[in-house]
Amino acid sequence: MNKLDAIFSPQSVAVVGASATPGKVGHDIFANILRGGFNGVLYPVNPKAKSILSVRAYPTIKEIPDPVDLAMIILPPKPARAAIEDAIDKGVKGAVIVSAGFREVGKAGREMEDEIVAMCRKADIRLIGPNCLGVINPLAHVSLNASFSNRMPKAGNISFISQSGALCTAVLDFAADRDFGFSKFISIGNKADVDELDLLRYFHQDFDTEVIMIYLEELRRGPEFIEEVKKITSGDRPTPVLVIKSGRTSAGAQAAASHTGALAGSEAVYDSIFEQAGIIRVDSINDLFDFASTFAYKNQSALGKFRRKVPDGNRVAIVTNAGGPGIVATDMTVSSGLVLAKFKEDTIEALASHLPAAANLHNPVDVIGDAAQDRYENALATVIRDEGVDGALVILTPQSMTNALGTAEAVVSIARRTHKPILCCFMGIVDVSAGVKHLQENGIPVFRFPESAARAFGTLYRYSQWLNRQSLAQFTLTHDIDRARGMIAECIASGRTRLGELDGLTLLSCYGFDVLPTELAKTEAEAAAIADRIGYPVVLKIVSPQILHKSDAGGVQVGLKDAAAVESAFARIVESARNYSADAVIEGVLIQKMAEPGREVILGANRYPIFGPLIMYGFGGIFVEVFKDVSFRLAPIGRNEARRMMRKIKGHKLLKAFRGRPESDLATVERLLVSLSDMVVNHPEIQELDINPLLVHEQGRGATVADCRMILKAADETEG
Repeated sequence: MNKLDAIFSPQSVAVVGASATPGKVGHDIFANILRGGFNGVLYPVNPKAKSILSVRAYPTIKEIPDPVDLAMIILPPKPARAAIEDAIDKGVKGAVIVSAGFREVGKAGREMEDEIVAMCRKADIRLIGPNCLGVINPLAHVSLNASFSNRMPKAGNISFISQSGALCTAVLDFAADRDFGFSKFISIGNKADVDELDLLRYFHQDFDTEVIMIYLEELRRGPEFIEEVKKITSGDRPTPVLVIKSGRTSAGAQAAASHTGALAGSEAVYDSIFEQAGIIRVDSINDLFDFASTFAYKNQSALGKFRRKVPDGNRVAIVTNAGGPGIVATDMTVSSGLVLAKFKEDTIEALASHLPAAANLHNPVDVIGDAAQDRYENALATVIRDEGVDGALVILTPQSMTNALGTAEAVVSIARRTHKPILCCFMGIVDVSAGVKHLQENGIPVFRFPESAARAFGTLYRYSQWLNRQSLAQFTLTHDIDRARGMIAECIASGRTRLGELDGLTLLSCYGFDVLPTELAKTEAEAAAIADRIGYPVVLKIVSPQILHKSDAGGVQVGLKDAAAVESAFARIVESARNYSADAVIEGVLIQKMAEPGREVILGANRYPIFGPLIMYGFGGIFVEVFKDVSFRLAPIGRNEARRMMRKIKGHKLLKAFRGRPESDLATVERLLVSLSDMVVNHPEIQELDINPLLVHEQGRGATVADCRMILKAADETEG
């Protein structure tokens, strides 16, 4: 038995703080449990009342004569602590603290919350809250509404987790309007003990839950969350997880010295967590419901088993009785990562035999406004049999001759005979209501607008890609960790926490990065002598702690082919740097062997509290912050995640072969991303890091670091 069963399926509930005064939370929660038809035993606890709503009340939970599974506590912090102590003595198995006044109000509240959590953990009791709405299980064998929402939702197969109690009531109202059902519904508030990950594990094992929805404000776990949720969204019994997170448009990018720090904000961290874990992020409550109903869509096989309908590919057929909505659906289909399926010749011939001459036989199929249910049925049955079709979208607009219910019945009949997903858009409300109801009753996703249906189909396809992703063998890498650790310790001990290329390149070489011969010159003559020794052509770069972006200061000269050019460039660079920043301390000029040509990418890392290092990859060079064509992953990452983040950027096509240009060495970049991940995980002192540009040569010739910078902090000062 799972410990959370006592919270979601209790045999008995005690409401500690139950009130006889309507409008008070203690009254409303007790009333909601009572009137909701709870199948267990309910006990009100109030030392000042003989009964609540005609149910005998007890002065304390300890005086209840029978066992109690769940304690609902609706008391201020200090009495709540005493109630928890009594509940422990009583032997309760789970507790929910609805009351506020804990962590969210300051230090004293946090200390009280931490004390209560410690008591519960010692007693092996799971705790929901504090500061939450409560818990709801509408399934008939439980029928528990232990919340201050007076609405018991319809029973269904979708579970909902919310960090916001206030949002829960709005979601329940929205769900009622859409006839949307839940398996479990919970508000976790401060999540002092039970958090999202605990609930995700529980719902994944719950056979009444097919889809999980989450409203999230913040996470307190990083890499552990990713690894655990990846097992939930993949594995033998994958459960789709949809999340809407607040604060997406906040200015999360911090003031930072590196390109990575400037491009990576807190939302980049969350996007990375969701992508790596297989969680689908949505933009609105409406999309949350649309996509959840789509993922709950299953097909019953001849053996009676149910299989979630996901497309094998992204080729969609559209069947419509109106040209305008068909065009809208086509546009949204393409922008959602889908393509219009191209019908085979025998499909077109079959359509021609069933449809009038004015009908469009190609995709989107227009069955004309006077289409009755038989025309829809024949067209849909024909296109869904085409091997080049992965799913279908049926659009119906109400005309005077339209039979919405009959068309819905035809769709349901065809859907039962195919493994391919069929989504519907019945436009309107009143005239199509009978058809919409029939589709909903039979589990067919139905939408009011074609763009919503197309977006849902696109999300279903993305989920299919996640389920069917390939897994490459991991790299076997060897790093000189001890040498890198010694260098970092030496730099921090000497106060050098902002590392340029001299130290940075040496550190990177410990992790298998190819670096160029690089030396520091203090004078023009020394620069020429170094260049003669390492060989031409060379690059000169200014070295100053105050000048982080050298190109902005005119501090870079490339392609220098002899000593005279080097001496002249040295003087120009120093003069430009002084004009750029009169206060800059110029330590000298780097002389670096010029790399062979390559395509420029950027690799970077930025460390975050709780979550640790965030890896960045993208289109590099001086335009990185202009194009912002980058992707992120939370470390550690392996080869598969490295490949996915590389393929995510738009500029990835520039690394492939085109117009006579050879393909770049993508395998080396994958390996270096994994090495970078290893490096920032092994050395928590690295706070920020940029490798920009990394010059990627043609296939088989590797990649070379052309420039880098790092910021260090002593390990005992870091928070990651």
